Amino acid sequence: METKNALSALAALAQESRLAVFRLLVEVGPEGMAASKIGDALKIPASSLSFHLKELSHANLVVPRQDGRFVIYSAQFNTMSELVSFLTDNCCGGKSCEGIDSSCAAANAA
Repeated sequence: METKNALSALAALAQESRLAVFRLLVEVGPEGMAASKIGDALKIPASSLSFHLKELSHANLVVPRQDGRFVIYSAQFNTMSELVSFLTDNCCGGKSCEGIDSSCAAANAA
């Protein structure tokens, strides 16, 4: 992942509603969720939700697909994985992270 893409993703997630939407879509899994259901679940008005979904989509964190008259949004798991890898790249300077932090050790093992 390039730095500009990481910055775009981090900026998109640096807002409470967008972070909540993304986390919900990660929880739902690859099948995604209709925009109206997202709004209902998170109590976000449709006009605000539309803006937040657009921002997440521009950052390639969610992808919309048409299903009849509904727009279904799904988390982009590849982008999420690339972002985590970008953030943990060269964890512990390439040295063993054993005994330091389990998340760092897991990142180095990947």
